[in-house]
Amino acid sequence: MPESILLLHPGEMGASIGAALRGNSHNVQWVARSRSEATRQRAEAADLTPASTLENALANVDHVISVCPPDAALDVARSVRGAGFGGIYVDANAVSPATSSCLSGIAGAGFVDGGIIGPPAWRPGATRLYLSGANGSRVASWFEGSLVDARVVECSASALKMCYAAYTKGSSALILAIRALAASQGAEDALLSEWNISQPGLASRSSAAARGTSRKAWRFEGEMREIAATFADAGLPSGFHEAASDIYRRMRDLKTVDDAGIELVIETLLRSGE
Repeated sequence: MPESILLLHPGEMGASIGAALRGNSHNVQWVARSRSEATRQRAEAADLTPASTLENALANVDHVISVCPPDAALDVARSVRGAGFGGIYVDANAVSPATSSCLSGIAGAGFVDGGIIGPPAWRPGATRLYLSGANGSRVASWFEGSLVDARVVECSASALKMCYAAYTKGSSALILAIRALAASQGAEDALLSEWNISQPGLASRSSAAARGTSRKAWRFEGEMREIAATFADAGLPSGFHEAASDIYRRMRDLKTVDDAGIELVIETLLRSGE
């Protein structure tokens, strides 16, 4: 049966989630107020229905999916709850299990913990939405046969997301920091030469990390803090990802650069530390 769902918000990832839902004939709304022209274009391309206000949208839907930067997840949940919503609330953001627990307290019995792994869902087999909670299977059914591979897990979906991104995004921050360190010491050419001998592929990986993270670093900063908190809550050192958060903080102004190469990232990292 088609469902009525409010998507908050159709960013690059959220728009693809909304498109997958629309492909399964669900009615998907989004709140147009105070959103950018780029967001409006993404929402139109995904065939989402605009609503003028959050309250108007919530009056016409049964469920909510939140896809936003992790720093905003709690405020988004509070605004939805404050408007009197009590249906299924899926938080699909990169947050720690502790933050997810807070979100559950805000959203109530309809809360579903979610974690997205992979790029925006525009090609088969690339994007998985992990779900946990009493309504996880129902939410997974909304995406059946779509480009979003929705999977229910027994563990916390947020914990899985934190563990996965701790390596993928954490290691990208580390390799970029190493390239900046080598440049600052005049050792970059020698390091790249040694990598080509003993770590083939690492030089190209560092260049790919620069291109792949620059436009998204502003979001990764908060995600690294959530990962650091997850490590700390487990009694493990959190400093790795606190430092990664700082790396991405220094890169935040690259958000508008379409193809930031490794040289620009190195320059940005070193200049931001002065």
